[in-house]
Amino acid sequence: MFPGFKTFRLMGLWLSCLVFHSSVLATSEQEVIEFLNEAEVKIREMSEEGARLAWIAANFITYDTQFVQAKHDARTTLMAVQLAKQAAAYDDVKANADTRRKLDTLKQAIRLPAPDDAALAAELSTITTGMKARYGKGKYCPPNKGSDGCLDLVQMNNIIANSRDEQELRDVWQGWREVSPPMKANYARQVEITNQGANELGFTDLGSMWRSGYDMSPADFAADMDAQWNRVKPLYEALHCHVRAGLADHYGTDIVDPKGKIPAHLLGNMWAQQWSNIYDLVKPASSQEGPKVDITRLIEDRNMSELDMVHTAENFFVSLGLPKLPETFWERSLFLQPQDRDVVCHASAWNLDSKDDLRIKMCIQRNEEDFTTIHHELGHNYYQRAYNQQPVYFQGSANDGFHEALGDTISLSVTPNYLVKIGMLEKLPEASDEVAQLLKLALNKVAFLPFGLLVDKWRWQVFSGELTPQEYNQGWWALREQYQGIKAPVAREAHHFDPGAKYHIPGNTPYMRYFLAHIQQFQFHEALCKTVGYEGPLHECTIYGNKEAGERLDAMMKMGRSRPWQEAMEALTGQPALDAGAILAYFAPLKAWLDEQNQGRQCGW
Repeated sequence: MFPGFKTFRLMGLWLSCLVFHSSVLATSEQEVIEFLNEAEVKIREMSEEGARLAWIAANFITYDTQFVQAKHDARTTLMAVQLAKQAAAYDDVKANADTRRKLDTLKQAIRLPAPDDAALAAELSTITTGMKARYGKGKYCPPNKGSDGCLDLVQMNNIIANSRDEQELRDVWQGWREVSPPMKANYARQVEITNQGANELGFTDLGSMWRSGYDMSPADFAADMDAQWNRVKPLYEALHCHVRAGLADHYGTDIVDPKGKIPAHLLGNMWAQQWSNIYDLVKPASSQEGPKVDITRLIEDRNMSELDMVHTAENFFVSLGLPKLPETFWERSLFLQPQDRDVVCHASAWNLDSKDDLRIKMCIQRNEEDFTTIHHELGHNYYQRAYNQQPVYFQGSANDGFHEALGDTISLSVTPNYLVKIGMLEKLPEASDEVAQLLKLALNKVAFLPFGLLVDKWRWQVFSGELTPQEYNQGWWALREQYQGIKAPVAREAHHFDPGAKYHIPGNTPYMRYFLAHIQQFQFHEALCKTVGYEGPLHECTIYGNKEAGERLDAMMKMGRSRPWQEAMEALTGQPALDAGAILAYFAPLKAWLDEQNQGRQCGW
């Protein structure tokens, strides 16, 4: 999960320090530097205030805490727009690379730029708040069950994950998508307003503005994403082919065409973005019980507490030569779900003062998923600590995929080899379990790739005007069919707004970061495994205990976003470009097995 709090989300709050400059355009680099230096002092102060408000609101959910945070967020949005415009006003001032990078960071800090018009800014705020509220309150009320039979999204997700009743799955899938059509007109209006705001900052549209934050031209960035996808597409197609065959065997060929697209409601996830919940339908015939390294059972057998799990994860980083977490981490983090109040249990990592007030917030369960998640979240914390000596403008990951990728890189080292080294597992499992382990991981990591790519591809088409509101849903399903090889289980019409059934659309969270992270994490993992001198199968490697790997990782993390991400990539991997080859190497044994299983099947769609 991306860190629970980001400094740049709050930058707009220091608008008061800009009053002196608001009517005088800087004419020299020195004036711009003074502007940035003054701003940084205020940014730090206001960022800490905002972080603490957010922490309180997440850990003490009441009307009042939500009210205070909402007010704070509204001010932040309005002021961040003004801040971005101030930075854009200095575009023609000659400045060194460091100063220019700080100004560009300010311009790119806001996701939804409002025009310089108070009425339009207020309208935009109303729209965004309203869409998120509609999504959050969304329910499906099955016919003839009354209001007491209504289902929220958590309940529907559980049905999608666990039910094998095709009609029930179809009903729930369709029911959830009745939440989003009322958002469509507001979303279209939001696009109009934010495109105008992006224009005022010098961008052709909002999509171009989002793509400009990657130290390359928007066109080159889009082309690179396509190139990475084309490299991993054969692996995805092999997985798709095997999964489709398993689903056809279970549900029948009248429901699943063994040569066509997979109905989206059968993949164990409301958005068909990860498929691990249907592992039981596609697992190797020789693996009747699934992967045999059962971390949940190991936790239970050793009577590990929730805090024991966190200490184990901390020891992973200490083994790399990194320092222990501060005592305040243990005093101030939320590890267990309180019995006396509501909290946001979704796991996240926090740095509340841009220094050493590091925390995680999660309601830890004593199971494999949370054991891995803790390692992931501490990866965020160690990254946050590493770059906290950078100017506030550069306190973030090299690009928005790096933070997620780094957390997942650490999770990839939670291997049977690692478990043996720390004494949780007595001996390595038999080699025959290799395919089962890789298949279950691929149903999450590989299955996600096309979805991670297409969400923002759809938005780019919307922002550019390539898709009109009348074409929103048609364009969405065209991309899902093209990239994922899935189809809607029931007819979808122009009045539907199925993109809005995914939170990141009404929530306006850019999504390409997740595609990036799913490529980068394997690239990071491969490079670090080479650093430790590992020569075996990549999926068996762990960097646990290697100080050289820790030094290389720490050097990259300390850069923050002070340099183009390509330089951070080179510092860690030895080469600057994004490279999907590592994910192919990681899953090579699975690809060979899938190709064997798929003999005689017609793959593709």
